[in-house]
Amino acid sequence: MRFDDGLLESLHEGMFETPLWDGFLKRLRVAAGATCTMLVIRPEGQSDVAELLAGEGPTAALKGLMLAAQMREGRGYALDDLLEAANRHDRDQVRQAMQAARITAVRAVRITEPSGVDGWLASAGGRALGSASGALLLGLAPHLRIALRSFAALERERFRSAVTGEAFNRLKIAWLTLDTQGRIVESTQNMEQMFQWGTLLRRGRYDRLVPASPSVDRQLAAYLKQVASGRTMRPLAIRLSQDPWLDMLVAPLQGDTLSGHRSAAVIVYVSGDRRSQADRCEQLVDLFGLLPSEARLAWLLAQATSIAEAAETLGITVETARNYSKKIYAKTGARGHAELVRVIMTSVLALS
Repeated sequence: MRFDDGLLESLHEGMFETPLWDGFLKRLRVAAGATCTMLVIRPEGQSDVAELLAGEGPTAALKGLMLAAQMREGRGYALDDLLEAANRHDRDQVRQAMQAARITAVRAVRITEPSGVDGWLASAGGRALGSASGALLLGLAPHLRIALRSFAALERERFRSAVTGEAFNRLKIAWLTLDTQGRIVESTQNMEQMFQWGTLLRRGRYDRLVPASPSVDRQLAAYLKQVASGRTMRPLAIRLSQDPWLDMLVAPLQGDTLSGHRSAAVIVYVSGDRRSQADRCEQLVDLFGLLPSEARLAWLLAQATSIAEAAETLGITVETARNYSKKIYAKTGARGHAELVRVIMTSVLALS
């Protein structure tokens, strides 16, 4: 069946529109000579439906009629077919709603996508809405099935991306990709936020990633040069700052990226904490009732530092550090060094 110019194109582009399929439903309304056109979508495993409409009509009655009719997939339905499947009370209400809106004809089809998404497509209007409108909907049904399959896949990827992004945010990890010249091809939103934390990393001219440390800059440039030459490189870990903490892991990108106007060569993971050690110690005082001296030791121990290393960093004896640690364990409820790390790193400090 031949469709008017742009109808199929608008159908497959509709999943990217706001509202969804707005252009397609408007084109379909004109092509069918209808007063209104409607697309109802029910995602897999859900009872709620999304109702999309072009034009004006008794949309609630029409939607209820289609959902209640237990329509067979791929078969065309007229108004009388739908009314026959409704109970008498609903039938009378629907007829009244249709008469009030001057709707005398309806054409509808149901589409079931293999992944579990259901769709109902309908046109409603007056006497001009004849069998050709029904044929048009039946001709569109296979194309709508493909569009719903693509929409379901897109929604799954959006959900996975949102969950992954939330996990990265909670772990204070961001990422970006670079080409062999060190220019940023793609970056996550939280990476842009990290650029605002300070001067350790910034977006420079021509979108180049610029570390504040000249030695780190040279190290990164050398790594990119070796990747560009085709050498197999292991991931490179770089400590950018101890306080506030900021680390970077650079790794060759596995596979091609389709976005961006340049070819990405490496992916850079950045993990950090905008709070300084002093900030964290103050929060530990508030959270666990530690003394400032105990909080300083607790924070170092939470970084998996040994008692001896922490004592040296703080300029105290190991014996003093051990005495402090006993008080820290008592106040935090930790039963040892490993549990102290868990208690502190899974507390609300991880969210702040």
